[in-house]
Amino acid sequence: MKAENDMVTRRYLVAMAAALLLAAAANVECTAADSVDLLKAKFRRPADIPFPAGNPYTPEKAALGKALFFDPRLSGHQNMNCASCHNPSFGWEVPLKGAIGSQNTMLARNAPTVLNQAWGGPHYFWDGRASSLEDQARGPIQAAVEMNLPLGEAVQRLQAIPEYKKWFGIAFPGQGVTQDTIVMAIATFERTVVSGYAPFDAWIDGDENAISESAKRGFVLFNGKAGCAECHTGWNFTDNKFHDVGIATTDLGRAEVEPANPKARHAFKTPGLRDITRRAPYMHDGSLADLDMVIARYISVPFDRPSISPQMRKISLTAAEMADIVKFLESLTGTKQSVSLPALPN
Repeated sequence: MKAENDMVTRRYLVAMAAALLLAAAANVECTAADSVDLLKAKFRRPADIPFPAGNPYTPEKAALGKALFFDPRLSGHQNMNCASCHNPSFGWEVPLKGAIGSQNTMLARNAPTVLNQAWGGPHYFWDGRASSLEDQARGPIQAAVEMNLPLGEAVQRLQAIPEYKKWFGIAFPGQGVTQDTIVMAIATFERTVVSGYAPFDAWIDGDENAISESAKRGFVLFNGKAGCAECHTGWNFTDNKFHDVGIATTDLGRAEVEPANPKARHAFKTPGLRDITRRAPYMHDGSLADLDMVIARYISVPFDRPSISPQMRKISLTAAEMADIVKFLESLTGTKQSVSLPALPN
């Protein structure tokens, strides 16, 4: 009888242990799922585009800004426009190491994307020298190496075109064509340039089949072991801050704006990652041709210097983990948007 009781007791204890193990495993699974859900919530697309109080949205202003964005008459030699460096077909960049300037020469920096710049403040350009999208629009038009047209001359050109005078009168009642209204119109249009709905967004919204298992693993690595989300945060995947990520360059970057800040040397603004597969080559100087090179570069800092960002550290990732991160990044490319060219006034 005692032997039978011992056997029952052992079976009971084994069953209880198994039940506890199953419960623990289920709890770990549940905790992991909850953790991923919490992470996903940080990257949900916003419902509205923010516009500043000093330059609120109107459809007339946005339409005028679009015309100006594509009009070569806003360049000194009338041979280029904003879209020359910010092409909708290439993620609102160009597939070159550097932007092409007014003299048909390549500039030292890649053209940053216009995508999602409504969320790009408070600093714009790779070095953050502009404090608003309006200032950002003003810079390239007047820069001798870029569009090379003083805004005073731009005002004269546009005022001489009756249809433009009419459009400015509608978009800016009582103001008409001025240096400020030119850049306000362009900035308004630029704020409407928003990346399309991506497979990643569908996954965030509950469609578990929207992205691959590899991409899901990549998302966890991106936010965890790989440390990418330390700088690439929020729905547009950027902290809008400046970091020296160890690119071999003589370009001082943010230090041109903050010369007294030793951490600003060779520091450039964190780019957003939306539509990233359309935006090669990568980095401020276009020195990395594809996403595989970018991941490999980030996990191995080749040299040290005082300005290197503290987020930059050697990370051990397997080839499979690197491939998973690339698959996740690929899921951030949204639906290809058709951008019609505006009818420009004669």
